[in-house]
Amino acid sequence: MNYLFVVAHPDDEVLGAGGMIYNLLKNNNKVFICFMCSNAEARKNIIDNNIKEQAIKSLKSLGVSKRNILFGTFPNIKFNIVDHLSLVQFIEKGIKIFKPDIVITHYKNDINIDHKITSECCDEAIRLFQRNEAEKEIKKYMYMEVLSATDWTNNTSFSPNYFYEIKKEGLNAKIKALSYYDGALRKYPHPRSTNTIEALATLRGSQAKLEYAEAFITAFERETYE
Repeated sequence: MNYLFVVAHPDDEVLGAGGMIYNLLKNNNKVFICFMCSNAEARKNIIDNNIKEQAIKSLKSLGVSKRNILFGTFPNIKFNIVDHLSLVQFIEKGIKIFKPDIVITHYKNDINIDHKITSECCDEAIRLFQRNEAEKEIKKYMYMEVLSATDWTNNTSFSPNYFYEIKKEGLNAKIKALSYYDGALRKYPHPRSTNTIEALATLRGSQAKLEYAEAFITAFERETYE
């Protein structure tokens, strides 16, 4: 299966689904990443601003090839002033290139404006196959949670209906991948501390009787008749 993760910023993919990405690749699936933004101009805690290289190293540690990454150049924390159609078309570009079966993106009721808009634009872009019969059909579409963004919203809490087991190995791989991003990991009790990341994986796992898990909301899942 081909999985495409559409995220606003480098490190969102690991925070939301680092364990899943690691395990999917171990099980011979293909994983592709579409970053809407590839700069860190609004991140005060960044030491080295070369965020693209950090993303490549982080994803390499999970098993993702550099050729399977698409970097956008939309401005950080300014998606609300970017032409909407250009955002949608960039995601469509990723869909055309990578031809995913499953697409995963941000939860739309997220405190981060870039996350919200990425989710809204992805809702439109994944319908490409319905507008163009030549495009591959999307079989499944899901939303993920990102600590210190999804959990901080006061608008409609994240209520997952899909739990993906990552086990201890996947959890460790997720934390290691985050360590490649300057400032991504914080001291406890910040939500992005290793303590909280493990606690969330424990909670999501226990909700489905699994050994550590990442949680998602399934927007749709469909059978294809090819």
